Amino acid sequence: MTGAADHLPSDAFRVVTPAYGGGSLADLLPSVCAVLGVPGMTDTLGLGARLDGVDRVGVLLVDGMGAYNLPLMKPHAPVLGELSGGTLTSAFPSTTPVSLVTVGAGVPPGAHGVLGFTVRRPDGRVLNHIAWADDPDPRRWQPVPTTLELATAAGVPVTVVSRGLYRGTGLSVAANRGGRYHVADDGPAVAEGMLAALRAGPGLVYGYHPDLDKAGHEAGVGSPEWEAAARGVDRLLDRLVHELPAGAALLVIADHGQFNVPLDGRHDVADLGGGIVAAAGEPRVRYLWTADGARDDVTAACRSVLQDQARVLVREEAVAEGWFGPIVPPEHAARIGDVVVICQERTIVTANDWEPASTGRLIAYHGSATAAEMTVPLLIAR
Repeated sequence: MTGAADHLPSDAFRVVTPAYGGGSLADLLPSVCAVLGVPGMTDTLGLGARLDGVDRVGVLLVDGMGAYNLPLMKPHAPVLGELSGGTLTSAFPSTTPVSLVTVGAGVPPGAHGVLGFTVRRPDGRVLNHIAWADDPDPRRWQPVPTTLELATAAGVPVTVVSRGLYRGTGLSVAANRGGRYHVADDGPAVAEGMLAALRAGPGLVYGYHPDLDKAGHEAGVGSPEWEAAARGVDRLLDRLVHELPAGAALLVIADHGQFNVPLDGRHDVADLGGGIVAAAGEPRVRYLWTADGARDDVTAACRSVLQDQARVLVREEAVAEGWFGPIVPPEHAARIGDVVVICQERTIVTANDWEPASTGRLIAYHGSATAAEMTVPLLIAR
């Protein structure tokens, strides 16, 4: 599999900064909740005009369905092609756990504290947010009340429709606490669960569908497996769009886009020289912790080896540039590496000494700041 199979235009690799407070995933559920009458919520996205008369809203998040992936999906997903709307930016890093908590909490990553696929804990251990149970306590690790909690407290019923595998996990609690959890283990079950909740009465229904992202990672964007997953997304949308009850609207979003990375675009942390004592993050945004006094040397080595294939910043620079939002408390900033490697073009940096080797054997990746990764759809059906 080569990068050409995803058919991305050259502008897909321009840098896009997260539009926190004006058009990002952090602004979505607060805007929806404002339309539904939750006190204290602001319709930053201006959804009120499109959702006039709506008293129940379904939000479906399709994992991995970036805006730049839509043209390749639409021949296999005609219902998707019928939907209209705009785009939002992902959170940064543009990876699933960061984006899911950004959607659920309604604030940028710096505020909620889930700052990467993996991060280093204060005790030196690495936390994988996807494989997170209850250590650390998700309510302490992610201390911000979710929009789902606030909506429920205001009397707006909230239902979360997702896989049973995710129920009660640290990530689910961090992102979706406050909603009634309805188990749906495949696309048809997600459609049925969301429609049942929407038919039951006014409220907010949030659904999650992971298959497209998984197919991209394992087989590549544009592969037969990915095309089959795109058709599965369309079957899900077909039911939701055409069976919406009166007074309902459906919003379709994603957490990030993705693209294929060829073998010659792959580096490993071991290639970056000495002085690195730990690595976390993900292959597209690598967090490096350095030995005492070694940060400047590690930064220089990363820049020398990667050159224009990555932007290399120290922690303070990354925070000051606003990648994680305007507020990053010290306890959250410590979860960001001493050195931050933001990959560009079709490049990744694996960390074979700190994570499973299978992480470096995927076909498609995401996490960094290109338009293909950062731009996600916001599609609306009435």
